[in-house]
Amino acid sequence: MNVTWKTCVRVGISVFILYLCIFYWQNAAGILAALLGAVTPLFLGCAIAYFVNILMSLYESHFFISSNRTFVQKSRRPVCMVLAFATLLAIMVLVVCLVVPQLSSCIQLLLSALPGVMESLTNGIEKLNILPENVMESLSAVDWQTRIGEVLKSVISGLGNVMGILGAMISTVLSGVVTIFMAVIFAIYLLAGKEKLGQQSKRLMCRYMSKNLYEKCIHFLTVLNACFRNYIVGQCTEAVILGLLCMGGMFLLRLPYAAMVGALIAFTALIPVAGAYIGAGVGAFMILTVSPGKAVVFLIFIVVLQQLEGNLIYPRVVGSSIGLPALWVLAAVTVGGGIMGIGGMLLGVPIAATAYQLLREDVYRSPRVEISADK
Repeated sequence: MNVTWKTCVRVGISVFILYLCIFYWQNAAGILAALLGAVTPLFLGCAIAYFVNILMSLYESHFFISSNRTFVQKSRRPVCMVLAFATLLAIMVLVVCLVVPQLSSCIQLLLSALPGVMESLTNGIEKLNILPENVMESLSAVDWQTRIGEVLKSVISGLGNVMGILGAMISTVLSGVVTIFMAVIFAIYLLAGKEKLGQQSKRLMCRYMSKNLYEKCIHFLTVLNACFRNYIVGQCTEAVILGLLCMGGMFLLRLPYAAMVGALIAFTALIPVAGAYIGAGVGAFMILTVSPGKAVVFLIFIVVLQQLEGNLIYPRVVGSSIGLPALWVLAAVTVGGGIMGIGGMLLGVPIAATAYQLLREDVYRSPRVEISADK
């Protein structure tokens, strides 16, 4: 092995940087956190552009594709981009309008009914003679309406200065709005010039990578893009089917909040494996405020629907599109959720599908070795 002075300089610089990071870790972590905060709009813009590009490509493939007019050719990209953004915004507004008002009314109804429930529970315990008489006398003497009001007041007063909280909320909201605005602007620029950016990236990779490394990187990015795209399309399709089936079944069973619960189930079903159960729990809670019996019927219905979705719909719509066995889907959701929460659940499955496909290609490409059993 020939050791040149350039190799020695690179090793020396690397060791020096490692030394600085170890002994000045707090400062390095602060600089890294500030850097990540600064580039957050760019990462968010890339994510928005990737999601919007799926719809935009679909619209572009049907927007006067056979026309050769100059006006059509120039207007195809901006028109399809606006349609894609409008579609996503309309879906989010629809879900919020269906879910939030009904959920707030259910919470208000539950809070107003809670004192009566506590009194009924106390009377039931008193009839059963489970607790000692002195304890029952104390429970019977409690004014639950007043006590619950005092608890709510103490919780609200314990939050601190109202003006300070309001100022912090306004600051957080404004910061979030600015971040989202910058991310959307960056996403628009990415979508407008995605072909040019792709060509520039390939030129840089060709210039600074060997041919073998360049081909491996292109193959990895191709597989990663295919897994993410198939997963997003399949998961959204499966969520829409599940939401429509849930809403239709609730209408047939005459259960309350059918449209709202169907929209909630479809929205939470975007989270693989656990998403539909989260939506089912919220839906059962809301139906419980109307009728406990109907809540039980809803839970039975959602269990049957989950079995139908898990055995028939999901394997055909999502499972076949990403090529990942159910065991590894569950493992990816568990590990991703433990590391990054809901975001990890969403990213874990396509990343695991990419790793699974690349590993499978490498295994089948390698020469096979016969493994004999020990005698």
